[in-house]
Amino acid sequence: MMQAFWLTNVRLDKGFETGDDGVFHTISEICHLKIEDGKIAEIVSANEPLDTTLPQEDAKGLLALPSFVEKHNHLDKTYAGATWKSCLPPKKLIDRLEFEAKEMPLMTGTTKERAQAMLQLHIKGGATHVRTHVNIDPYIGLKNLEGVRAALEEYSDRLTYEIVAFPQQGLLRTQASSLMRQAMKEGATLVGGLDPAGIDNELEGSLREMMDIAVEADADVDIHLHDPGTLGFYTIKRLLDLTEEAGWHNRMAISHAFALGDVSMEESSDMADRLSQLGTMIMTTVPINRAMPPVPMLHAKGVQVALGYDGFYDSWSPYGTGDMLDKLNRLVERYRWVDEKSLVQSLYFITGGKTTLDKDGNRAWPKVGDVASIVFAESSCSAEAIARKSRRAAVMFKGKIVHGALERMMEETK
Repeated sequence: MMQAFWLTNVRLDKGFETGDDGVFHTISEICHLKIEDGKIAEIVSANEPLDTTLPQEDAKGLLALPSFVEKHNHLDKTYAGATWKSCLPPKKLIDRLEFEAKEMPLMTGTTKERAQAMLQLHIKGGATHVRTHVNIDPYIGLKNLEGVRAALEEYSDRLTYEIVAFPQQGLLRTQASSLMRQAMKEGATLVGGLDPAGIDNELEGSLREMMDIAVEADADVDIHLHDPGTLGFYTIKRLLDLTEEAGWHNRMAISHAFALGDVSMEESSDMADRLSQLGTMIMTTVPINRAMPPVPMLHAKGVQVALGYDGFYDSWSPYGTGDMLDKLNRLVERYRWVDEKSLVQSLYFITGGKTTLDKDGNRAWPKVGDVASIVFAESSCSAEAIARKSRRAAVMFKGKIVHGALERMMEETK
């Protein structure tokens, strides 16, 4: 059992106020948090005397944010931990897949080593939960799964995780079904898929095979769907049909789902109603070079939307750091969420649905009973942290500091 202690002088968002300029501002307060068994057991104002014999850890005015959730990446593909190299200019998706199939067995270092280097970057940025897709195909077999599992198990005292068995080379195209079934017995926790029409060239058969594997394994699903326009939109329709048929409510996720941004808003809105009814999640990486799912509308209709950094520094792209606050910053800039309330509420997309303040300005996080997984930022409030991508001084996972230290003094907020 973890010893209880007090986390003192923590800055928390308290509410909104209207300034002399007529603009909403976030107001914060300094509080003490009692941490017990990895959870927040008590919250008191720093204005109240703290009479305790328990150990104390001084946050020195650092802002507390709920730790981040990374919902889409590829730990097995990264060049992290190796010397710098860029990648070949992207061509067609199928060309990229063929290049990756040849390159992956020749990559520097072990899968475990590269995955650990990538995990360290995620934790440094504040992520304490990771969903990773791992290639399962005839070229690499289950080797990547073994390496990624080993890395995640070693980091299990610093984060929680999910592993998606991902048929990157095509489920039917490479006859990967038996490997996928084996992967589900050897540590993968979700079943993945990839462009049933664009890659497998057999929309119905590919979707049904993916769902059969999921039902057999009693596992949730997270499918990559890059196919655009009416083709991708129809694929989503059929996927939801099969979700309903299998009774897979609240167990389906669609990654990328570019087609939702290619069709008319009316069509997307109608589809959003069905996505919401079936509890189907949408994962987006906030691309800058193509249409993306209409996040504001989806969110307003009750569709759970989450962000992922995707692959970074790999054969697909030389960009990125794995910092989820950087990804959220791109989202708020794309939709011009410049006001205080919109910025604060946007935390939802990288925290598994948490925000520090609700729409009425009442504190929504932290609350007594919440897990003490916290990002400590050098910022006056969460809105500033998001807009300015504030430095994170420390990261806590279930009451334990897993990155940095609570030792940097914050300047007084003026």
